[in-house]
Amino acid sequence: MKKTTLLLFFLISVFYGYSQQKFKITYEQLKEYEGIYEYENNTTLQIAASPKDTILYAIINESKYSLKPHEKDIFLNMSKEKVTFIRNNTAAITGYTSDGKTFKLISKKVVFPKEMWYPRLNASKDYKYVYQQPKKDLDGLVTGNLDQSGLDKALLNEMMQKIVNGTYPNVHSVLIIKDGKLVFEEYFYEYNKTKLHEIRSATKSFVSALTGIAIDKGFIKSKNETVLSYFPDYTFKNLTSDKRQITIENLLTNQSGLDCDVSNPKSVGNETTMNYSDDWIQFTLDLPMIDVPGGKGMYCSGNPITLGKIIERATKMPLPEFAKQTLFKDLDIKNFKWNFKPDASSAETFCQVYLNSRDMAKLGMLYLNKGVWNGKQVISKDWVQESLTKHSVVQGVNYGYLWWLKYLNVDGVRYDGKAAQGNGGQKIYIWEDQNMITVITGGNYNSQSPSDELIQKYILPSFNKKSKE
Repeated sequence: MKKTTLLLFFLISVFYGYSQQKFKITYEQLKEYEGIYEYENNTTLQIAASPKDTILYAIINESKYSLKPHEKDIFLNMSKEKVTFIRNNTAAITGYTSDGKTFKLISKKVVFPKEMWYPRLNASKDYKYVYQQPKKDLDGLVTGNLDQSGLDKALLNEMMQKIVNGTYPNVHSVLIIKDGKLVFEEYFYEYNKTKLHEIRSATKSFVSALTGIAIDKGFIKSKNETVLSYFPDYTFKNLTSDKRQITIENLLTNQSGLDCDVSNPKSVGNETTMNYSDDWIQFTLDLPMIDVPGGKGMYCSGNPITLGKIIERATKMPLPEFAKQTLFKDLDIKNFKWNFKPDASSAETFCQVYLNSRDMAKLGMLYLNKGVWNGKQVISKDWVQESLTKHSVVQGVNYGYLWWLKYLNVDGVRYDGKAAQGNGGQKIYIWEDQNMITVITGGNYNSQSPSDELIQKYILPSFNKKSKE
């Protein structure tokens, strides 16, 4: 009996160990899957093989999502769901299946530049960073030298080494503005100072700024106006007296009371469900109420989306056009992309704005300077102050008007910051006490971003040293 039990245990152990082994595949084999494929909502995606880490990636709207090899022709996406490639009777790849849907291969004619896989393409193993002062451009930013900034050059050198050697993967840019001057500016992979980047949910803070401008200019009478008053042509479900009382301010603070909470998988206002709905405004304002307006803070993308539509109706122009004529004009932001169309056609772009890192930094500078840019009051001082003041708590973090009021600890010292942030590692941080702006962009979508760690380990410690001197 003991021998039988031991044999059975041995066989189970061998089988379990075998089943846990990763399916091995070479870079050349991965290249067979490369191509342009159909995707959701009549869009397309690209499949690319990385020569750096021998992993297959789905590229959707410039964002890369890993596909880990599981079995022959079967890969696991970042949600651990199977993506199965289909072959014809000649063994050629013709498409793939995912979540019960089949998508066809459109073309094998794809070219992927090597730069997209390496932080610095030609960096050697003994790479040594050499600092260069950011160059002055015609974009309104003043540049300066790191040596006069008080920042720790040795720490920034170490940060650069670790980004380039892959310790911190998928960091696309790091910028530091200190005392009004851009003193540090570095780009990685295929990114540079002019290339537009997804900023994901950091877009919300731009919508907040545009709301303030719309109020300043009289297009919107007050932050206390009710939301439903802007949609008289809609008929909404689950209509209650509480829903009628939702205000513009409730959207700004993520306290609408609607059953919409990204941190709760059971919430009927699930962001993924909204993304594929025909009308995101209808979807959001149809949701049942689970709290009173102004109650619990719940992170809900439908709130700022609805706010964007309110701005459009109040100003009688598309949101991107209003931004172009006001905020972006004043900040000298000329190169941007923003398709604000809140319906299923935006399921993969999320109605976000695309900006370069320098222009992202300008929003931080504007708020650091109480709404003033180059001597002009672009947004009222009161709006900036209200925006960066705690009104609610969202996901355990203090929250203003679509701004995160976060702090980072460095060796027991607390640094209070105000952040516009988005999936993948997009961060615009305002450090008022340090008179500093930090901007980091990245590609760590749906995974842990190192952005905050970079700031904690290599930027903020400079001020700890000062306090000890």
